[in-house]
Amino acid sequence: MTNRYEERQQARKESLENRAEKARTESGRAFQAARQAVEAIPMGQPILVGHHSEGRHRAALKRQDSNMRKAIQADDKADHYERKAAAVGTGGISGDDPEAIQKLRRELEGLQSSHATMKKANVIIRSNAKSQEQKTAELIALGLSVEQAESIQKPDHCRRIGFAPYVFTNNNGNMRRIEKRIEELEALAARPAQQIQGVGYIYREDREENRIIFTFDQKPDEETRKMMKAEAFKWSPSREGKPYVRKITGNALAAARYLREWLDKKAANSEQLTT
Repeated sequence: MTNRYEERQQARKESLENRAEKARTESGRAFQAARQAVEAIPMGQPILVGHHSEGRHRAALKRQDSNMRKAIQADDKADHYERKAAAVGTGGISGDDPEAIQKLRRELEGLQSSHATMKKANVIIRSNAKSQEQKTAELIALGLSVEQAESIQKPDHCRRIGFAPYVFTNNNGNMRRIEKRIEELEALAARPAQQIQGVGYIYREDREENRIIFTFDQKPDEETRKMMKAEAFKWSPSREGKPYVRKITGNALAAARYLREWLDKKAANSEQLTT
């Protein structure tokens, strides 16, 4: 069963695939138009300068060139959308996913299990009391394939056998990174959702969308728009109220606090000037 985030990801993938298909169709039409533009001209026929056909010939070549360019551009666009569609869902676990913490925990458990397996494998490989056949059998029992069990017993370019120290270092680094991310997401999840009425704006934290949202009573002035952009808040005209939004993170919350203080101070200064 998919959650809303996964449904949105699938919808995005399908949308990109549809765009790619549309662009590919446009490319085919433009290519066909390029061919039709010069169908009436014999193959290899030069432009007959001064002849009554010169104008038509040049116009046909111009249409061919224009349509061929359109075909290439549309084909490139189709490739672009296909690459983006293929990349959907491959960028790791997003904080937008309501199941992100559970998925990160499973990923962490996998790394921890792999770490323990590698340590046990090195103990087996470096034992002097066992034959290579015994070591291979024990490594397979740990979960390694026959190829892995045999390969890992052969010295590498540094004449090391087993899993090298850098493998453990990298694995430790990944585990610490995931643990830290879990802590950050848990802290954000435990934070109560807020909605604050400011002067001329409403600030709220949408947990379902995982977004900080500033909705203004009217279109903000240029100074405010520049400030929102400087703090990485994006204008979202498709949302109700056409707000400025940013994904909820620790840095985003700090930026939002700064913006609220700035907006309130700006409103207070404006009120003083009018009184």
